[in-house]
Amino acid sequence: MKGIAYVLAALVVFGLAFWAYRENYATQQVLKDTRTLQRDIGDARMKIGILKAEWAYLNRPERLIELTEINFGRLGLLPLRPDQFGRIDEVSFPPKPDLQVTNPVDVSTMAGDEEGNP
Repeated sequence: MKGIAYVLAALVVFGLAFWAYRENYATQQVLKDTRTLQRDIGDARMKIGILKAEWAYLNRPERLIELTEINFGRLGLLPLRPDQFGRIDEVSFPPKPDLQVTNPVDVSTMAGDEEGNP
């Protein structure tokens, strides 16, 4: 009986060792994947920073003014003036829809009827 218990205990130890071995390598793979993802995120952030800098460079006011002057005849762009804008009271909003009551319900108070008096 003790022999069977020793064999079972040895099998349990071998099984746990195999499980720990597999978990160790799975953990190492996850850590490797995490490092790769972190590196990719860093690269993406660097590219976003470069793109933001390029966007700011391309949107410089003096450059945009020069481009509008060069392409004025083709585009027909004019500078913005205050009289081109309207006031909020000049905006025509759509009318509010009328509420249609399809199934009316009569509601009455029964304050005077508590004691049977109308």
